Amino acid sequence: MDGMRFAHRSPHRDREVRDSHWKKGEVMRLRNRTDAGHRLASRLEQYERLEDLVVLGLPRGGVPIAFAVAERLGASVDTFVVRKVGVPGHEELAMGAVASGGVTVRNEGVLEGLGVPSDVFEACAKEQRREVERREGLYRDRRPAPELRGQNVILTDDGLATGATMKAAVAAVRKAGPQRLIIAVPVAARVTAEQFRRMLQGPGEDFICLHEAEAFDGVGRWYDDFRQIEDEEVRQLLSAADRRYAPSGGQA
Repeated sequence: MDGMRFAHRSPHRDREVRDSHWKKGEVMRLRNRTDAGHRLASRLEQYERLEDLVVLGLPRGGVPIAFAVAERLGASVDTFVVRKVGVPGHEELAMGAVASGGVTVRNEGVLEGLGVPSDVFEACAKEQRREVERREGLYRDRRPAPELRGQNVILTDDGLATGATMKAAVAAVRKAGPQRLIIAVPVAARVTAEQFRRMLQGPGEDFICLHEAEAFDGVGRWYDDFRQIEDEEVRQLLSAADRRYAPSGGQA
């Protein structure tokens, strides 16, 4: 299995980390993305002993969270680079996506509804593929993208506002054919969380979120430290995971 696996360990999980269920109306505070990943991992313990478990973080803010989750679950960790293919002139509207592993997803409803020609889609997709390839080369130092077919995949980010990029990632990961797909995030707008629950109703699919907010004015609101994650930090995290990689199948 491609990807970088942490040696399995069973760290002490104290009461503070286990307390992931915030009461309604209570303000949730996360120290940083690592703290968010540790808290999220406590909600993912049911998947801890799964073989072929890989945690994928959306770059760039999702990678520190994926790193922390994978370390706690003894799972492989990698990044899943996904780029939305926006409609020309209305780039916020996704007509598809391109992602790690050469995956291309077309949003046929948008393409047909707006009458976007195939050559226009392909030109836009080609531009985004170049950016995916650039990031892949930078983050993995030319290591191959993880093989997701038949794997148990946890896909994470530091939070979901509209969830547009994560929706594109879900479509791309599904196309890769995983055995199980779990979307796990620390925080999300309640309306977005509800959309993902409706979306993830297939066999082996689940959506896990620590805190959902009715009034959601940005992911950073819930973090004490929400500094921008740079490309070099993503590269270093994945390199650190690679050094701890145990090449045996299943849990090390």
